[in-house]
Amino acid sequence: MSEADVIKQSNKPQSKTSIKKDLQALGLKSGDIILVHSSMSKIGWIAGREIAVIEALLEVVGLQGTIVMPSFTGENSQPELWQNPPVPASWVDQIKNEMLPFDPLTTPTREMGLIAEAFWHYPGTLRSNHPQVSMSGHGKLAKSIIENHQLSPGFGRFSPLQRVYDLNGKVLLLGVDYNRCTCMHLAEVWLNKENQWYLDGACIKENGQDIWKEFLEIAYDESDFLEIGRKYEQGNNVINGLVGQASAKLIGVKSLCDFAFEWMLVNRK
Repeated sequence: MSEADVIKQSNKPQSKTSIKKDLQALGLKSGDIILVHSSMSKIGWIAGREIAVIEALLEVVGLQGTIVMPSFTGENSQPELWQNPPVPASWVDQIKNEMLPFDPLTTPTREMGLIAEAFWHYPGTLRSNHPQVSMSGHGKLAKSIIENHQLSPGFGRFSPLQRVYDLNGKVLLLGVDYNRCTCMHLAEVWLNKENQWYLDGACIKENGQDIWKEFLEIAYDESDFLEIGRKYEQGNNVINGLVGQASAKLIGVKSLCDFAFEWMLVNRK
């Protein structure tokens, strides 16, 4: 969406101050551990743009809190499996030979949005070392959440998502819906079904060398996440509100993922 379109759809300018008030009204508080998925354009026109949103989040959770966001790089994967968009088969070998290795200090995100892309650059933010599904964190527990992110599965036992779950964190859906709610991929890992796995690959730096490394990964599928979220809301506590003009949801990660796992056991074939 262009900036002109955002202005047309905004009834007033937003700011760090207004966003802080809205986050606090939603229930965000000092000391919270928050996994954030966001769409900046849904909030409305913001004085200070994405940095205003990031600083509002950091100031609300304070020095005792932690903010986590995805910083995924999906293009560093098996090119023969790409669909959005696909590439000619004749390109595959060259892509693998010339793909740059993932570097948490330089590799840009892909389709994560303006807020998440700015967040991993923000001073003091740490980023995990996974070549496809890295996570970024800022705050008191960022290092313990982000470090030692295992390669396979990317959302497994030794992943930032699992650590946010273990720490009873919350997920903030800011202008996005459950189909962007990454933490439910944890439930897919817990299913532990043989037919979930496929051979993936990525370019990484290992022992000072750039190599193409293949590994087993789960074929994550968010196609039913909207349905799971709707079912969850029928019997569980979800705080709904507005941040700027964006619809927002604040949800307990543990409760949501436990529900998603039980739902998948029954409904996924």
